[in-house]
Amino acid sequence: MKKINSLIRGTLILTAAGFLSRIIGFFYRIFLSHTIGAEGMGIYQMVFPVFSISFSITGAGIQTAISRFVAAERTKKFSFFLSGLTLSLMLSAVMASFLYRASDIIAVRFLMEARTAPLIRILAFSIPFESIHCCVNGYCLGLKKAEFPSATQLVEQTIRVSSVFAVYYIILSRNMEPTISVAVVGIVFGEFAAMIVSFFFMLKEFLRDRITQFTIQKDLVRILRFSAPLSCNRVVINMLASLEAIHIPNSLRLYGLSDSEALSIYGVLTGMALPMILFPGAITNSISVMLLPEIAEAEASRNTTHIKKAIDKTIRCCFCLGLLCTAGFLITSSFVGRTFFNNELAGTYIRALCFICPLLFMASPLTSILNGLGQTTRTFFINLISLGIRLAFVYFAIPHMGINGYFCGLIVSEIAGIVILLFFLRKYM
Repeated sequence: MKKINSLIRGTLILTAAGFLSRIIGFFYRIFLSHTIGAEGMGIYQMVFPVFSISFSITGAGIQTAISRFVAAERTKKFSFFLSGLTLSLMLSAVMASFLYRASDIIAVRFLMEARTAPLIRILAFSIPFESIHCCVNGYCLGLKKAEFPSATQLVEQTIRVSSVFAVYYIILSRNMEPTISVAVVGIVFGEFAAMIVSFFFMLKEFLRDRITQFTIQKDLVRILRFSAPLSCNRVVINMLASLEAIHIPNSLRLYGLSDSEALSIYGVLTGMALPMILFPGAITNSISVMLLPEIAEAEASRNTTHIKKAIDKTIRCCFCLGLLCTAGFLITSSFVGRTFFNNELAGTYIRALCFICPLLFMASPLTSILNGLGQTTRTFFINLISLGIRLAFVYFAIPHMGINGYFCGLIVSEIAGIVILLFFLRKYM
């Protein structure tokens, strides 16, 4: 019962922070859609695959490793944290330098949009800051201290939005034209603020416990062994996801649209419709984050009953949430598109995408359970299958069906992913 209450408490804290953060982000996207337009949103969204790949290399697997080892061996929590942080900072320094120096090549050869080059150079400065606070988040989640990740999430989002507003109005006051770069500057400010908060939190932790002895060398090897395959998996997955994102505009051009029309549709899809669909995901994302250390701890103590209960509740709650969201989006999609984004197409896309909600909201928590059980290879396989299906639809369906081909690919990939997840978890059901 204590474990369940801890899980529920942590989930509620993360969910509340997630909703607040997404509400801020929701109005921020409305501001951007009116400021830089649909085409500008498309160009802005194109740099996020680069950010995702960078995070996969420098932080994602390491954060998960820190969380898992801290949850399993709390007496060595500082040693695991410092080992993960050392590894993450080394990787982030290399990655930031590479992104800055190779920005033109990445923009032209990889993203196929030269206008993203200055955005990538700005983005490079955020990588070391992001690595520090993600390691601290992993440490806190391993201890089931959900308050701190929630606080940094809100700090990061608030500073990001506030800094963009400030820079935007400063530029206007000087009779200059704001560019898309302003939005990326906000990412750097937000990550820097989260890093500062993380630094002082960990300083307080060290001073309170007064730990002076560490086994960093041995624990760094353990962190590396656990995180390396996980990071490699995420790099591959994010590379494929990036190919998917990059080639949607290209496939729309093959369908017969102009460059401006293709980027505008991409901007509406990824900058307006999908964020709206993912908005309730604050709940399932919070469940996912809290489930990993919870399941890892239960697996370490061989508490199969607790694992079974967690899976059962996850499936029922997330599926019901998805059904409610589908109904809500069907009713409100046109209103949301017209009122908030001043774009009828956004409402049309929200209505088309809402049918994936029941499956989408089940997938993330169930994947987190698999990771908590140490079955990272299986989660990689599932993600690979899902992305492979979506890529096939991007390459072969969109040129003939337009953006509807992508919607079909999303539905098929979500169905396939859930079926495979349930098959791998059948032992506990």
